[in-house]
Amino acid sequence: MKKNLLQFSFALLLLVTKGHSQEYIPYYGTIVSQVSESNVLNNLTEFENLGVKRKGTSPLQNTLNWLKAEYLSYGYTTNQMQEYSFTNGSATCKNLVVTKVGTLYPNTFIILCGHYDTLTGKGTNDNGSGIVTIFEVARLLKDLPTEYSIKFINFSGEEDGLIGSQNFVSTVVNGTNPKMDIKLVFNIDEVGGRADMINDTITCERDTGSPTSNNAASNTITNELINCVQLYSPLNTFLSYAYASDYMPFEDNNEIITGFFEKNETPHRHTATDLLINMDPVYVYNIAKAATGAMLHFAKASTTALDLNDLNDTHQVSFFPCPAKDVLNINLGDLADTQYSFSLIDLQGKIVFKKHIENAHLVETVSLDGLSKGMYLAVMQTSTNRITKKILVE
Repeated sequence: MKKNLLQFSFALLLLVTKGHSQEYIPYYGTIVSQVSESNVLNNLTEFENLGVKRKGTSPLQNTLNWLKAEYLSYGYTTNQMQEYSFTNGSATCKNLVVTKVGTLYPNTFIILCGHYDTLTGKGTNDNGSGIVTIFEVARLLKDLPTEYSIKFINFSGEEDGLIGSQNFVSTVVNGTNPKMDIKLVFNIDEVGGRADMINDTITCERDTGSPTSNNAASNTITNELINCVQLYSPLNTFLSYAYASDYMPFEDNNEIITGFFEKNETPHRHTATDLLINMDPVYVYNIAKAATGAMLHFAKASTTALDLNDLNDTHQVSFFPCPAKDVLNINLGDLADTQYSFSLIDLQGKIVFKKHIENAHLVETVSLDGLSKGMYLAVMQTSTNRITKKILVE
């Protein structure tokens, strides 16, 4: 996690953009109100009980298993989860990525991330607090339509020098063809507060380093984050700079970053006393509210409940882009089936394309080569579900 660096106060870092257009959205408020204080406390306790999560140890693997089980309990499927292995010295570690596909911009991602490895102690604050915050956001956004796709990323190797996030950026973000399109990276690290202090302020972090080309956009996003904190939580905000956590490899890659970090910094990080007893779980609960409100805003979630029944009926299955031209992408949504048939039916009721897909990934791509322009009915048929949607081919 972060090293103890001397914080210099600059007047510039205390400025908050005036005249912002963000307003409180009542439906977002109803979602934020469902953040569970008992979930936060129980998950912090479970994280602590998993032990010291160092590379190459069974507690680290057990924590990874716990992460996967938690996401599954929220209704995410194994198809939505990917594990990315990397070498950390003589040990093999894994990043866990859970993907929720957006409805309008499925190929553009909002990344919400935090690390689950620890250094010397059990790391209930550093960074169990960040992990349980991400849990609440993932739980509450699972069934909500969002225009942008979301990747909930649980990094390992942070305590050994950001190795996990560096590997993800180099092998996944830059290894995707074309390069993964990232709207912003929101990192949450050490937000547990101190049991011996009043914790009513969250530090919101922006990019002030090199390359400088992404600094202005980071400043804009971080001021939006500040506004969300003020709209959806009881917390005050403090504007500062980003450093020494998993958003830095993304920043070096010219991505737009922002982050949360506790204002009252713990003296217990990287020690055996980084425990729940030395934290403020109510502070984490309030931060989970702020993070949920921010992600609803960043991912452009639906502002009403009108779309929710339709989304649940179709298991969040989608076909994109629309209109389509050369290829069509099939998003499996939260269906657990990994085998299905996919058909396109023209306006005369003739099946003009059919393909059986086994061991399906979350997103499969089919070619539309040779298909005439026009309106078609797309049909996904699994052993238990039949989902149909209209698509336009140009």
